[in-house]
Amino acid sequence: MQLNNIKVSPIDIEARKKINIRPGDTVRVSLKIKEKDKDKIKTRIQDYEGLVIAVKHGKENGGTFTVRKVASGVGVERIFPLYSPVIDKIEIRKKSIVRKAKLYYIHDKAAREISRKMRRSAMVSDAVDEAAKEVEEVK
Repeated sequence: MQLNNIKVSPIDIEARKKINIRPGDTVRVSLKIKEKDKDKIKTRIQDYEGLVIAVKHGKENGGTFTVRKVASGVGVERIFPLYSPVIDKIEIRKKSIVRKAKLYYIHDKAAREISRKMRRSAMVSDAVDEAAKEVEEVK
């Protein structure tokens, strides 16, 4: 019996469990893409940035999240497995407070209406800085 040599790139499962992706967040997902160049195989990183419209199965092994972005006036949605070895990193760019767990109604909304719905949003770096200042003030 012959075994296939399958290489799986290691991922840091604990780090992925700590990522708190919620619907309404704006995320940047960095993907590893393999390209063939005659006889060489090159790997490059491609970013996919958009709005998280659904998170399914949470932080389980089969957990996924759906990201929607508008490219050249056309809405594009992509479903990413949380623990996929193809994903290099997941970066949360902005957090927004939404009242629904699934934001599928955004398909039919214009960009202006979406931004109105996401009024209370904060850049993640700003939120982290404010939290650090509050901790320093308490000390």
